[in-house]
Amino acid sequence: MAELMRGKRGLIMGVANERSIAWGIAQVMAAEGAELAFTYQGEAFGRRLAPLAESVGADLLLDVDVSDDAAMDAGFATLAERWGKLDFLVHAIAFSDKSELTGRFIHTSRANFAHTMDISCYSFIDAARRASELMPDGGTLLTLTFQGSNTVTPFYNVMGAAKAALESSVRYLASDLGPQGIRVNALSPGPMKTLAGAAIGGARKTYRHAEENAPLRTNAALDAVGGTAAWLASDYGRHTTGEIVHVDGGYHVMGMPQVDNI
Repeated sequence: MAELMRGKRGLIMGVANERSIAWGIAQVMAAEGAELAFTYQGEAFGRRLAPLAESVGADLLLDVDVSDDAAMDAGFATLAERWGKLDFLVHAIAFSDKSELTGRFIHTSRANFAHTMDISCYSFIDAARRASELMPDGGTLLTLTFQGSNTVTPFYNVMGAAKAALESSVRYLASDLGPQGIRVNALSPGPMKTLAGAAIGGARKTYRHAEENAPLRTNAALDAVGGTAAWLASDYGRHTTGEIVHVDGGYHVMGMPQVDNI
């Protein structure tokens, strides 16, 4: 490894298990020399996270509910007390009622629309504001999105609207925070076999379709997403901001399936 991240400290939000995209990013960041802290929500996720965090030498684990201002206050206060400053933040948090990730988008409920936007979009804005206060020398903010933000993906439904809002937020935050030397970008992997991805109706068919029709005929691997995150958060990424960086085997460029699959 080139140790791109030596001397940098970062907060990873959203590791659910060893198959999480956030965990793939954390592994590469740690291998590249970064010191990491993690957030989790609730005791069950904390138990899953603890051995993973230990495996990369991390001992700062924060129980944070991103929908609770007091919990966010406490988490970032602890981070400020322990570290004083932050070099990067990875936001990999999204949620929607699983029952509304099947069927028709038009049946989205008001309550789930608001809750999905709060957890999947606003939480990044809130985390960005708090993290930026710990970045006096600049830094990097990263979040995760998906192609369903701007092209229709079966059953992605309200998550597509939330990811579109998240991508717009990336651009506005990049403009706001650029004068402070803080870059803001999103990674857009294709379909991946994660806990979150499994909640979406027809996930297996979507995964297989993308793999068969992407120019590289493959979906993203965790280490590829992690490597892209490390590049963006390293000094080599210092002139890249406001971008949606695709790590999807090129699937997003296709207007139709490969000719053999039509």
